[in-house]
Amino acid sequence: MTIERHAAGILPSYLRDQWWTPDVGDHATPVRDASTGEVVTYLDTQGIDLAGALEHARTVGQASLGALTFHQRAVLLKQLGVALTARKEELYELSKRAGATVRDSLSDVDGGIGVLFTYSSKGRRELPNSQVYLDGPVETLSKDGSFLGRHVYTRLPGVAVQINAFNFPMWGALEKFAPAFLAGVPTLVKPASPTAYVAEAWVRILVETGLLPAGSLQLVSGAVPGLFDHLRLGDIVGFTGSASTADRLRAQAAPGVRFTSETDSINASVLGPDAVPGTPEFDAYVKQLMVELTTKAGQKCTAIRRAIVPADAVDPLVAALRDRIAERVVVGDPRADGVTMGPLVSLGQRDEVLRAVGELEAAGGRIVLGSTDAPTVTLADGSTGAAPEGAFVAPIVVGFDGRADALPAAVHEVEAFGPVASILAYRTVEEAADLVGRGGGSLVTSVATADPAVAATLLARTAAYNGRLLFLDRDDARTSTGHGAPVPHLVHGGPGRAGGGEELGGIRAVLHHMQRTAVQGSPAMLTALTGVWHQGAASRSDRHPFRKSLAELAVGDQVVSASRAVSLDDIETFAHFTGDLFYAHMDEEAAAANPFFPGRVAHGYLLVSWAAGLFVDPEPGPVLANYGLENLRFVTPVSPGDEIRVVLTAKQITPRETDEYGEVRWDAVIQNQDDDIVATYDVLTLVAKEPVGVRP
Repeated sequence: MTIERHAAGILPSYLRDQWWTPDVGDHATPVRDASTGEVVTYLDTQGIDLAGALEHARTVGQASLGALTFHQRAVLLKQLGVALTARKEELYELSKRAGATVRDSLSDVDGGIGVLFTYSSKGRRELPNSQVYLDGPVETLSKDGSFLGRHVYTRLPGVAVQINAFNFPMWGALEKFAPAFLAGVPTLVKPASPTAYVAEAWVRILVETGLLPAGSLQLVSGAVPGLFDHLRLGDIVGFTGSASTADRLRAQAAPGVRFTSETDSINASVLGPDAVPGTPEFDAYVKQLMVELTTKAGQKCTAIRRAIVPADAVDPLVAALRDRIAERVVVGDPRADGVTMGPLVSLGQRDEVLRAVGELEAAGGRIVLGSTDAPTVTLADGSTGAAPEGAFVAPIVVGFDGRADALPAAVHEVEAFGPVASILAYRTVEEAADLVGRGGGSLVTSVATADPAVAATLLARTAAYNGRLLFLDRDDARTSTGHGAPVPHLVHGGPGRAGGGEELGGIRAVLHHMQRTAVQGSPAMLTALTGVWHQGAASRSDRHPFRKSLAELAVGDQVVSASRAVSLDDIETFAHFTGDLFYAHMDEEAAAANPFFPGRVAHGYLLVSWAAGLFVDPEPGPVLANYGLENLRFVTPVSPGDEIRVVLTAKQITPRETDEYGEVRWDAVIQNQDDDIVATYDVLTLVAKEPVGVRP
């Protein structure tokens, strides 16, 4: 029968820059409150035009994002983050219906907002204010320098389809959306059904800002039948979920469609042999294990599933963990005061977790903490009792006896995606490393140890099986973001069972949405294509470039200095003034014995200092500050009696979107009287956008 629209109506999708729901709802699926079983909303995509949505992204979305530079997109990401911050309390409240406590929402809601801010910042600091990203140095492909090559990244021409898991409806989507948006690729988000209403809420907030470029973000609230039939070369799929689903979807992707996945993994946490009870490392390990068991009710792809501990530490660890859970964990409806752990996302997920625990028990495990019985919980009104319609499971720890090499395969293969972990005993560090590797590839392994030798052994033997390793000790225990908390600056992903993909990782994630291409041509052509001046391209010396604002300056503007002779007195004066009495500058015999020098030579930093004096225009003007020097190389030594001059060329101009100035990167080349290159480097200055100063 058709479902009437009421308080819990059909959740709309956002397609082609407008909200959409089906004309009828006779195929609608209810989504229920995780604590009470109440219907929150219905999902139905009957009649959805997925082909039209994808084409809208490839045309309208590509055009609107393609008109912007990296920096302009980065500024928009910050503005979107500000808009979500202003309304995050709404998102906290809505997330409670999915079983999330406010602490859980700090990971999901605040974590997602933090991704937007991080990529906004990194985009403006690490990417040019243009649309092409250069990768690596110039390769000279001809003797005379007339034929060059280098690698560039340009954005993919399609759409980023993002299929997300239920546990992080906001962070999980925004950690894919932010780098795609920064790359200039439009996004179509497909959230998991149990928490689709949270995804719809943050998308609605962004739409209401009016800041989203047309076609840059679309949302499908519900099933996506035949979606992969419409994907083609230039599109990219980012999937988060189970390994089995990832394999099925990857098989549906047409050749040329990029498919990256971040899937479930049996993550490990190793307690070092030095981290005995009473040490800060032991205490940090217990705290971390409790947090990973209970945050999001253990529904995290990065949660600890295998606690690998020295054999004689198993009982003390279980006892300490039991005490901490009893002291800190209150299971119940997140809307009740004092609740620190909510339910699983659905009754179906609860049953799946309990089934997995049964598999672990059947394989020889025994429950050493907690129970599979329905727990007594705190209800929304503050009372305690049973909640048969709620998806509650109390924390469970499963212990396995026996030698590490004889443990059943199930402990390394069966994941109970909830508040469940297994404890495995080891006798040597090498044995612990082998246990980590038997997980078949993980998103993260953490190690609690203060012993660098233990850490080094585990790094060498387990890094290949992990996307991330966290070493926890007394120095970072308070500041660590934790085992289960990916950060946007570092890679999130892992080999093998974890999916073999990478998300986040700073600008690496942006480049996942771009194509790396080798470009070959003349210096003039590469300068025109990249916006970066290449040696051999045309230059202009009409007036000193330091007198030009960004509005007047052009790539290739150049100043060629006069020459300056270097004397032995200059070298000695510099040596005594700076205290740099290195023998190559002060001892003729020792210097001549050095294979790099013909005798006493000038300090490299003397030459760089003189070069600044040779090319600078000293009066006030558009150049506001020198803020750096990069890529300095000394090529040819300078002896007393030699002369030097410098050629300074505007190499790259990067206006800052939110400031009245920008960055200019200058190509600096110091030459001697024989035109030999003495030194090369980049000078970085901040230059006003508009003319300022006292003389033209």
